[in-house]
Amino acid sequence: MIIKNFISFEGQHCETTATGTLLKNIGIDLSEPMLFGLGEGLGFICWHMKSFDLPFIGGRIKPDVVTQNIARNLHLKLEVAETSSVKKAWETVKKKIDSGTVVALKLDCYHLEYFTKKVHFAGHYVAMYGYDEQYAYLVDTQQQGGIVKTSLENLALARNEKGPMSSKNLSYTVQSTGKEFDLAEAVVKAVKNNATDYLNPPISNIGYKGIIKTSKEIKKWFKNSKNVERDFKTIAVLMEKAGTGGALFRNLYRDFLGESYDLLKKDEIKQAHTMFCDIAKSWNQVSELLYQAGETKDSKYIDKASEVLIELSNKERAAMEILANI
Repeated sequence: MIIKNFISFEGQHCETTATGTLLKNIGIDLSEPMLFGLGEGLGFICWHMKSFDLPFIGGRIKPDVVTQNIARNLHLKLEVAETSSVKKAWETVKKKIDSGTVVALKLDCYHLEYFTKKVHFAGHYVAMYGYDEQYAYLVDTQQQGGIVKTSLENLALARNEKGPMSSKNLSYTVQSTGKEFDLAEAVVKAVKNNATDYLNPPISNIGYKGIIKTSKEIKKWFKNSKNVERDFKTIAVLMEKAGTGGALFRNLYRDFLGESYDLLKKDEIKQAHTMFCDIAKSWNQVSELLYQAGETKDSKYIDKASEVLIELSNKERAAMEILANI
């Protein structure tokens, strides 16, 4: 069963690509930066979990919440299904596809054949628009091939995988509620919410406080790493290329603010957009410094990255304080 007249979304970040595909197929066509912004997606977290080989630096809010925020801000109905039963999980998705509804899935990309780098990451999203006796037909990010397929067996393994960021065979769909949304109104609400949350981190490794903490932690990570080259080159590549849109999601948020200014003509948004143009470049600099630290094993690059991170914490805090008061 392949859904007729299916429309795919081309994106760089997995959750906005999956959710963007669902939206396009109910007649809502927005850019990826706009979806990321409406999802109140900008954030920061540093975490060194025992289950991960290396420290994690993330630039967005936690998984699933971007889609929840998009649905709320656009007055859409979000229907989420979770089950520990592999059979029931497949039946739920099959029923949706058979009825002509595109479904988004959360899974571990390790099991997807088209991924060339085999790394366990259970917070990955795809949209599914069809299946046959052997394969599931999916939409993934541009860098993973866009319109792709995976075996039904591997799809089941990916959906049922355990570990950090995993869910119980999670799938979701979005539907219109019949209530129209005002994009300008939704943007203002999303900007204020995102800024307010960012400025009030519940713990010290999140938000601007997390960036400050990272400026100190990277020195410890460098000193204690058993494989400096692998760890720091990997962290740098993930910051730029692992579905972040570059600059640890700051490129996406920069472009969202640019679109928002075109829509609203608010001076505060224009000012914050200018600030995020600079912020994005500084994140590019951090990732390059971390890569050089791995390449050369020279701590001077770590020391410089630490300095830039302190500056970034102050810059992001200032920009978000402006946006919290639009």
